[in-house]
Amino acid sequence: MALEQLKPEIEKILNQEQLDVNHRLTEVCTLLEQNEDHYDWVGFYFKNGDKRELILRAFAGEPTDHTIIPFGKGICGQVAESNQNFVVEDVSAQDNYIACNIHVKSEVVIPLFLNGENIGQIDIDSHTKNAFSKTDEEFLTWVNQQVSEILK
Repeated sequence: MALEQLKPEIEKILNQEQLDVNHRLTEVCTLLEQNEDHYDWVGFYFKNGDKRELILRAFAGEPTDHTIIPFGKGICGQVAESNQNFVVEDVSAQDNYIACNIHVKSEVVIPLFLNGENIGQIDIDSHTKNAFSKTDEEFLTWVNQQVSEILK
């Protein structure tokens, strides 16, 4: 399914105010993981209070032991500090990569901002090298903008 076609579904999920935020985020993760062939694991990490670490709040795909990630550690931890998108074409070429699954070949992490502050991120793993394009980055940035609206 084309990413653009997923936008109305994402909006519908996020606007279900009767559901708590984590439930809606999990539904978004599931929608993405089930509808995009190269999205093999999708998760939302958020800053864990005042700690310099991220905590996993919602995901779809295989369970991970990496539910808490220190700032600076792995791709997610680097994005927490850099505030920049990070697309990894080949995770085996990254020195600071945290291996969550031996099948992961590439990863994209997009920071999630609320009132100008990086409060979290969407993290997507793929079992395919070079899986993510500029279109994925733009779409996931849009997803994060929608998520930030329900967090206000």
